Amino acid sequence: MKQKLNYAKKHWPGNIAKNKTYQQQMGSRNSMSKTDPDATFMRMKEDHMLNRQLKPGYNLQASTNNQFIANYTIAQTTANTTTLIEHTEDFIEGYGKAPQTLTADAGYGSDENYTYLEDQNIEAFVKYNYFHKGQLDEKRGKIKKPFAADKLFYNHHTDTYYCPMGQPMENIGSYIRQTATGYEQKIDRYQAKNCCGCQLRSLCHQSKYNRIVERNHKLVRLKAKAKQKLLSPEGVAHRKQRFWDVEAVFGNIKHNMNFKRFMLRGLDKVNTEIGLIAMAHNLKKVSLAI
Repeated sequence: MKQKLNYAKKHWPGNIAKNKTYQQQMGSRNSMSKTDPDATFMRMKEDHMLNRQLKPGYNLQASTNNQFIANYTIAQTTANTTTLIEHTEDFIEGYGKAPQTLTADAGYGSDENYTYLEDQNIEAFVKYNYFHKGQLDEKRGKIKKPFAADKLFYNHHTDTYYCPMGQPMENIGSYIRQTATGYEQKIDRYQAKNCCGCQLRSLCHQSKYNRIVERNHKLVRLKAKAKQKLLSPEGVAHRKQRFWDVEAVFGNIKHNMNFKRFMLRGLDKVNTEIGLIAMAHNLKKVSLAI
């Protein structure tokens, strides 16, 4: 026992101070590399070990126009969703105005991002999760999870949902949910009055009590607006252009220029490094055009 106490007295104060330093360096991130404190551990697509191990890295975001890199930012988060606003703000700061249109894949579709783009009057063609899957199911005539909340009929005038048996589900209140970025979402709750003895109960829900559904009406409206724009002729054209516009840029950098990892460490140095790569890519495009 005495040996353990002596070990604790000798090592714990230093370890506690070291951990506090690490916590300050990580900030809001959930991981950090000791060899590069600015880097975050991520799962890389190029995994030569084929064991899905985590490696320190950065999340590169790029805006392109006809395969020219118009803007780039480096993020320290693994998720693309939380990078769109900061990346767009950087674009506005650099060019003095917001882009007229913005096209992005499903990794950027969120309540916060849709709201921001709408407030900035940017015509956005941004997909949301399961957009393609939903379109495929509609073409095949399949209705998966027919009792899901988004499949229930909603009366906008009375603010009432109706369960599969036609029973009204009235609004019983709402609450505010905060995302990881601090964005607040209003969630409304609706409850059926009597599920006892319903023949569809086992298919409808598994709760012991009357069914309750939660809906983010703002997100429902924004996703409906996004779907309408994405399925329009202009939206289809923008989605097709994104493949050969953006993906070709990353393909050229990774394969033709053989740039698959940063040589420098630290956020400022990595920004400089990718800036040189972007310049080289654009100059090569200009020379080929001439």
